[in-house]
Amino acid sequence: MLDDLALFVSIVEAGSLNAAAAREALPPATVTRRLQKLESELGYRLLNRSARRMQPTAEGMQYYEQCRPLVHALRQATQRLDASLSAVSGNIRVLAPVNFASGLLTPAWTSFMLKYPEINLELECSNRLQDLVGSGADLAIRVGTLGDSTLMQRRLGSAGLVMVAAPSYLARAGTPQAPAQLEQHELIVAEPLRTWRLRQPGSGVEIALQPQARFRVNEMRLAVEMAAAGIGVLLCPLLQSRDLLDQGKLVRVLTDWMPEPRHVYAVWPQRRYLPARVRVLLEHLAEFAASTPSLQEFT
Repeated sequence: MLDDLALFVSIVEAGSLNAAAAREALPPATVTRRLQKLESELGYRLLNRSARRMQPTAEGMQYYEQCRPLVHALRQATQRLDASLSAVSGNIRVLAPVNFASGLLTPAWTSFMLKYPEINLELECSNRLQDLVGSGADLAIRVGTLGDSTLMQRRLGSAGLVMVAAPSYLARAGTPQAPAQLEQHELIVAEPLRTWRLRQPGSGVEIALQPQARFRVNEMRLAVEMAAAGIGVLLCPLLQSRDLLDQGKLVRVLTDWMPEPRHVYAVWPQRRYLPARVRVLLEHLAEFAASTPSLQEFT
């Protein structure tokens, strides 16, 4: 009914059905049919019309005067919203894991800010899974399995995992030769990797371990440092352990078993239109991930 009301206002302002049809890019027959439908729903005639002239009835003029401000206010609000959705400017609020956002993605944030000077970026880093909708954020970076099916998502890449330990720890405790032997070892568990999923490529066997941690922490960088200090065996992203592996401060263990990689996603609330400012950030992150080897490797 709202569309028909706006059309009625346009008819009165245009002065005739044909002029309104041209103004709204509609067939004259459609304009006539919709006007008749509105009059039928209201229960009274809005226009007196003949072959030569058209004039609002008393009820039609009263209806027009009351509805015209509402229709124009709605049009202005729609135009402002369209402009906001199309503008590559304004504020964007993003949620992301601490180490991921402040490490690997640092160049992406930097290049984005330089490329879009009219956008203000608010980045909230936390290792806790936050409510995207409740927080009012526009976008979130999530790593691992997504549990909220109400969110839209775009996969950016995959982060490979490795199982590592310090040479000093292995010299003291021995090197595990099979996943079952991890029960006899001191383990470091870094949230959110509470379950260790391993697959043996040769046999296709897959297992899921619930490690009993001697040291548990929700900050991956600290977990890697503890492993390098000889505290125990750790499952962690290759990205955050590569330098220490290259330096020999950490070595890989159970190399016959491949940890299940963790996929990286950008997620956002379901809505019909994604504002242009958020859309360009999403595309920027996707392009950055596609050109970053660390996000395209599994092991």
